[in-house]
Amino acid sequence: MWELWSHSGNAEIDALFARGVEEMQRRDLEAAIATFSTIIDRRPDFAEGWNKRATAYYLMEDLEQSLKDCDEVIKRNPRHFGALSGYGLIYIKRGELERALEYFERALEINPNLDSVEQSIELIRYKLGKDGKQQT
Repeated sequence: MWELWSHSGNAEIDALFARGVEEMQRRDLEAAIATFSTIIDRRPDFAEGWNKRATAYYLMEDLEQSLKDCDEVIKRNPRHFGALSGYGLIYIKRGELERALEYFERALEINPNLDSVEQSIELIRYKLGKDGKQQT
C-alpha cells in the first residue's frame, strides 16, 4: 500500500516526494516540511504529501499541526491506516489513552497486519485496566 500511496501520478511531484522522504531520513525536518508543503500547495489532493508532513511535524513535537495534517489525510483517504496509527501516537504523547486506543483499533481493523499497533493496543488496554478508565 505504501508504494501505491507514494505515487501521485505526476513525475515532478513524485521527485519532490522522494526528496522530502530523503530529508526526513537525514532528520532535516524543517527542509522536509518545506518540501511536503510545496507538494501540498501543488497537489492538495495527494494524501501522502499530507501524511509525510504530519510525520515530520510529529517528529518535531508539533502535535497540533500533525493532528491537522492527519485530518487532511483522512479527508482524502479514510482508510489510511498510517494516519490512523499516527493519531494514536499523537494521543499517547498527549496522555489521551482512550482516544489513542480508538484510533489504533480503527487502523488495525483496516490492516490486521500491523504488529506494532496491535502491541500498542495491548499495552493501552493493560494501562487502562478492566473498566476502560485510565489508571493514575
